Amino acid sequence: MSTLELQRDYNFRKLLLEAVDEGLSSLGDSPKKAIYFHLERNFGIKKQDIPDRIEEFTEAIEKIFGHGARILEICIMKHLFEKVGDNFLYVPETDVLLFTEYVKAASDAQNLSRIHFSRQERP
Repeated sequence: MSTLELQRDYNFRKLLLEAVDEGLSSLGDSPKKAIYFHLERNFGIKKQDIPDRIEEFTEAIEKIFGHGARILEICIMKHLFEKVGDNFLYVPETDVLLFTEYVKAASDAQNLSRIHFSRQERP
């Protein structure tokens, strides 16, 4: 990886962690801390490892919250969208909005100069 690519990767990781933190904060500070504790203790996912283990993070959140995880995922996606910016395209292959695909699209958008969002509904 070039220095520029490393910097972009670092920047996106930082934005993703901020979005996750803000999404979890919507539940309150104590629940957020409890979720991070639970993620690390029961799933072996440390906060700083979430960007590298996004699929495992998603599975853990879904195990913790069941169907309610979708609400939390959407909240995180909204925060991520705000951080990545309006120049972001996410066109899912199916009608199902998948958190992991959204994160990858946001990462790709962070690495491109300009992309337009073309989804009927914003996350």
